[in-house]
Amino acid sequence: MEPIIYAIGDVHGRDDLLSELHEHIRNHHTLLHAKRSAEIVHVGDYIDGGSQSVAVLDRLMTGLDGFSMICLLGNHEAMMLECLATDNRQAWYTWLSNGGEETVSSLGISLRFGGYDPNELAEALGAERLKWLKSLPLSHAIDPYIFVHAGIAPGIPLDQQQPKDLPWIRSRFLDSDVDHGYIVVHGHTPGNDPVVKNNRICVDTGAISNGCLTAAVLDGTNAPLFLRAVGQPEK
Repeated sequence: MEPIIYAIGDVHGRDDLLSELHEHIRNHHTLLHAKRSAEIVHVGDYIDGGSQSVAVLDRLMTGLDGFSMICLLGNHEAMMLECLATDNRQAWYTWLSNGGEETVSSLGISLRFGGYDPNELAEALGAERLKWLKSLPLSHAIDPYIFVHAGIAPGIPLDQQQPKDLPWIRSRFLDSDVDHGYIVVHGHTPGNDPVVKNNRICVDTGAISNGCLTAAVLDGTNAPLFLRAVGQPEK
């Protein structure tokens, strides 16, 4: 049998919700799908905004017993990786003003005295986390699904997509009703509820703004089910 897939939306530093959702997934799979293998796909944005970004990274690096796990690159990880390579003030301002300040705080770095030091950031993250972050793929395909962080450019084959589109695209993808050849499962654009359309499924339900982290349960044939972990919004 093909595996049951659990696709988890943007975490944004909410390790409390991630821990709870992983337990919901474990219990759901044990009760309903114990004879089938299971794969968890995280669609990116593990850091920024919430106060527990380091804990989220460490949980994902450890994995969940009994489940294979794929973690994709989100645009927030991409912003941090850019800052690891430069002290350019604009790059750092873009990251920090989009939730990076909370990640810096969770790493124990102080920016009170100004100056942006990629070496200090790298040291705070540590070699294992850096290696893991740099290894994150942009996409993952399990027929009939393609998993990406933000979406894909409509009408362009997957192997010809611009690398920046997959973690960043919005309106061109969201407004398109074309058949992409896959059902695109993505995050990046938060809403109060998951979005299910003929050509895409969005699983970003605003972990920091709504206090809700969602997983889509996908078996390749039936309409998706959704599991949720709900807490208080952080913003």
